[in-house]
Amino acid sequence: MNTNETWKRLLNYTRQYRGISIGAVICAILSVAASLIGPLLIGRAIDRMIGPDNVDFPEILRLLLILGAVYAAGSFFGWLLTYYTNKIAYRTVYDLRRDLFNKLDTLPLKFHDNHPQGDSISRFVNDMDAVSDGLLQGFSTLLTGIVTIAGAIGLMLYISPVMTVVVLLSAPVTYFVARFITTRSQKLFREQAKILGGLNGYVEEIVGGQKVVQAYHYEDRSFAQFSERNNELYQTGVKSQFYGSLANPTTRLVNNITFSVIAMIGSALVIGGHFSVGDLSSFLIYSNLFAKPFNEITGVITQLQSATASAQRVFKILDMVPETPDAKDAHVLGASQGTITFDKVSFAYTPERPLIRNFSLEVKPGTRVAIVGQTGAGKTTLVNLLMRFYDVDSGSIRIDGVDINHITRDSLRQNFGMVLQDTWLFGGSIRDNIAYGKPGASDEEVIAAAKAASAHSFIKRLPEGYATKISGSGDNLSQGQKQLLTIARVMLADPPMLILDEATSSIDTLTEIRIQKAFLKMISGRTSFVIAHRLSTIRESDIILYMKDGDIVESGTHEGLLASGGHYAKLYNSQFAAV
Repeated sequence: MNTNETWKRLLNYTRQYRGISIGAVICAILSVAASLIGPLLIGRAIDRMIGPDNVDFPEILRLLLILGAVYAAGSFFGWLLTYYTNKIAYRTVYDLRRDLFNKLDTLPLKFHDNHPQGDSISRFVNDMDAVSDGLLQGFSTLLTGIVTIAGAIGLMLYISPVMTVVVLLSAPVTYFVARFITTRSQKLFREQAKILGGLNGYVEEIVGGQKVVQAYHYEDRSFAQFSERNNELYQTGVKSQFYGSLANPTTRLVNNITFSVIAMIGSALVIGGHFSVGDLSSFLIYSNLFAKPFNEITGVITQLQSATASAQRVFKILDMVPETPDAKDAHVLGASQGTITFDKVSFAYTPERPLIRNFSLEVKPGTRVAIVGQTGAGKTTLVNLLMRFYDVDSGSIRIDGVDINHITRDSLRQNFGMVLQDTWLFGGSIRDNIAYGKPGASDEEVIAAAKAASAHSFIKRLPEGYATKISGSGDNLSQGQKQLLTIARVMLADPPMLILDEATSSIDTLTEIRIQKAFLKMISGRTSFVIAHRLSTIRESDIILYMKDGDIVESGTHEGLLASGGHYAKLYNSQFAAV
């Protein structure tokens, strides 16, 4: 996307604020008109000062009073212009942020898996701030600049067409000088925005994993890597700012040369009696006013280029292909009976590395399915496909006989409760975190779910109990406590089917036994999938699947698989050989 297309899209966001835009244009015209009337009054006042003892003081006083009123009105309309342009800029960025947030919700999980979170956050904060600054400067400069240039040219032609031609000849020189510089610095601003996003992502990783960093004595290496990235940003930033800043002094040099030439020509014309000293004074002021918009544009060119680069990064996300929409014939899935069928399912995250091939499985209602195998065997991938976080490449997955591609995603996912190894909490109270999947739950329901998850006792020991505020990262809780809260969250939601992906991996053995009892009660009569490396948690499963390289190589009950002496037996014995 080039610069023109970027700004065209940005300006499209302002169309809904036509009323404010019209007000801004009117204020710009009135503010500039006041600044254009001023030089005429100043020229007339100068012409009333002919020589010693020949000064028309009453007329000069009258002109000065008019001049004061004109400039006061100009300042008022200038203030209104600033207010309106601020409103347009910040409302536009508000809409952009809203669209970007909505867009992130529609992107497939693949985007979030492969895209640094810090870079996405940078687009919300740093890039949006840059766009806001660019819009603010651009609107104000553009509106006043157009009116100023048109008005100044008209009044200069009125005073002296000859000197006006000299002024106009400088405009193309100013334009081409500025364009030559900006086209070469734009690439640097894009690179600067990209590096800044990467730096934010790295900082987020290091700050979030500070315990691991210190535990492995990684401080010096992480600081060295940060310094390298920070220095890269510094070098690119200095270059972009340097080249971007060349435009303003260069155009000012052209304008100053033009001003000097006009002053000399005008002085000769005054001596020749072609017009008065007051007219020359007015013309020189108008020539400065004519050059002012060019100087202002080149003065804010750095912000405009930064805004352009940042807007392109935002639009890149907005232009991404969203998650495949629900089929037109997709229907809402009610409370599922729990019959799940995998029929010759094949899937690969990347085409050149197939993971699951011709996978078939029939799960009857109320069946407790355990999935085990080595890391990377495809256990969690099955869950991702079942929840439609990813779509199958071939084959089908059916729930109660209906292909999940013909079920709305919302209703499909509402039928599953997930407890993952990686906990997720948000900034708020303990109660709000538990009630995340059921916002209208009563306090009694929340407490009952916490008790079922063995979380009630530690919650009551917190300073404010269920009203205790926690951060999004849950730093004031242990990993096990955070996992207990996510388990309580699912127990409160009470879904028809369950997915437990290493749900008790961060919990001590005694608590795990208590939670297993709670799980057994909760999953009674419900279809459930349990992914676990600790095999003690899956002995009571109705069927155990051993996966290897995306295929089921063994299936059966705990006792049957042990008796067969295959992969599962070897894995089980490796954990309990000492016992």
